[in-house]
Amino acid sequence: MALTTGRLVLRQWRASDRGPFADMNASPVVMEHFPALMSRAASDAFVDRMSAHIDSDGWGLWALEVAETGEFIGFTGLSVPSFEAHFMPAVEVGWRLAPRAWGKGYATEAARRALAYGFETLGLREVVSFTATTNTRSQSVMRRIGMTHDPVDDFDHPAIDASSPLQRHVLYRARAA
Repeated sequence: MALTTGRLVLRQWRASDRGPFADMNASPVVMEHFPALMSRAASDAFVDRMSAHIDSDGWGLWALEVAETGEFIGFTGLSVPSFEAHFMPAVEVGWRLAPRAWGKGYATEAARRALAYGFETLGLREVVSFTATTNTRSQSVMRRIGMTHDPVDDFDHPAIDASSPLQRHVLYRARAA
């Protein structure tokens, strides 16, 4: 099953996505707000996990392509974070796009579609999103898709070293209408 928007397709991963996705995950520009770049093996393992989740549950972090061209540009979708935090358990909306796809509204468009699927199809009451305090571009997407931020929810990500400037994270929330 694929989800569509006016310009995008959120779909199951393909073997042909692995190379471009590994390139994204090895890019210091793309991974600026993550603690480390990903090796090809780690990137492929990520694809394997996301693909298996979509196969088993029908939803997850879908590969994202431009409908008109079929070009793979990253991922967008829903996932369940695997760390302990005050807001867990939760479902997160997230995205990672190639720089050539930035500034075109794709992340916002795809994230809105993923949120709609979460609320309308899965019956979720709330979806969260979070990122390092330094990631202002993703925070802008969170605001554009209607998520709200309360500074009291911000947290230190337990999987990121305390000495890292990326440890402090903002938390945004969207609630079902």
